[in-house]
Amino acid sequence: MLPCRQFRNPEGAIACPVEFTLDVIGGKWKGVLLYHLMDEKKRFNEFRRICPGITQRMLTLQLRELEEDGVVHREVYHQVPPKVEYSLTEFGKTLIPIIKLMRDWGEVYKTK
Repeated sequence: MLPCRQFRNPEGAIACPVEFTLDVIGGKWKGVLLYHLMDEKKRFNEFRRICPGITQRMLTLQLRELEEDGVVHREVYHQVPPKVEYSLTEFGKTLIPIIKLMRDWGEVYKTK
């Protein structure tokens, strides 16, 4: 295995680049949300239908973190009823190859 090139994390400790990646896409739901955003934008309730196991609070938190990291764009339409759409930013689109590799790996793994 190749050694990890080391960087400093925000706290100043030495960290591996994989740690930075997992900081952004790690967790139970972020990868799933990004997977569903690869092809088209989604509304909040669409995520609720696609991922029935996620609570409303957790979905809000995960989307907010992805937005704060610059991966997801949140577009608010000022209308009645209110409409909010989520899409990948240009930076977020750089994660598509990683998400596709995770999908492919999952397809192989689930058959074992």
